[in-house]
Amino acid sequence: MRLAQNKISLVLFFGCRLALASHVQTASPAPSAVQASKTSAPPAPSLRDQSWGIFQTGVKDSNSTRRASAVRALSLLRGEPKAIFMATHALDDPEPAVRAAAATAVGELHASSAIPKLKQLLSNKETPVVIAASRSLLILKDKSGYDAYYAILMGDRKGEGLIAEQLATLKDPKKLAALGFREGIGFVPYADIGYGAFRTIRKDSSAPLRVACANALVDDPDPLIEDALVQTALSDKSELVRTAALGALAQRGHPEAVEKITQALSDQKDSVRFTAAATVIHLTGVAARKRPAQTKPSP
Repeated sequence: MRLAQNKISLVLFFGCRLALASHVQTASPAPSAVQASKTSAPPAPSLRDQSWGIFQTGVKDSNSTRRASAVRALSLLRGEPKAIFMATHALDDPEPAVRAAAATAVGELHASSAIPKLKQLLSNKETPVVIAASRSLLILKDKSGYDAYYAILMGDRKGEGLIAEQLATLKDPKKLAALGFREGIGFVPYADIGYGAFRTIRKDSSAPLRVACANALVDDPDPLIEDALVQTALSDKSELVRTAALGALAQRGHPEAVEKITQALSDQKDSVRFTAAATVIHLTGVAARKRPAQTKPSP
């Protein structure tokens, strides 16, 4: 009798162990599930990260026009060390258009660290590069930037800033007129200016007026203006006007506009796309600075 009871006890004991083991196995996640959770897709990059990615691709693009457009749009990003690094690096680009864009950008970014390189560009054989470097040197309070403007006014050089080839360009009425147009259209904010802009304006003579209007609305407090600029940035037929509207939105400094202009990050025109990326980075930075610091809980 006692032997039979012992057998029954052993059966119950091992039966419970098996049931427990079975419960633990069913409760534990399968190895494949654990591996799947570990290899799940990373979170999508933020709009700010996407925008920096657009710049990182643009400043290294094999197309020099696209590089120049990306570098010029960096002008919007004052206070961003990454923008200063990219623009300063582009001062050594092999293409004059990119060097001129970079010279303009470092001035707008108030990158005083770039002054030595800007001074070196005063001896560049490409006059637009010299003009851009001169303008930025004056922004940075360096008087050596006056030399090129003196040469344009007097048709002669002052000091050693310009070389013979540049002076020949400055004395050629047709070349000087082209240079004057190319520099004068600099009121288009952060766009890749040049003869492409001239062709665009010839096709749409109202574009300069609409650009000027977008710039004039930067400080208008009417909330309807923000929506008007967003609509213009996304749907105007002119690349120059879309770019100007985005630049105006950046200068207005309202972070709420970021979600409204994400479509412009996919614009087919380089200057619009890069300016949209700069606007997103700038406005998300504004939002971060406005965000109140989290207070530590009292002990």
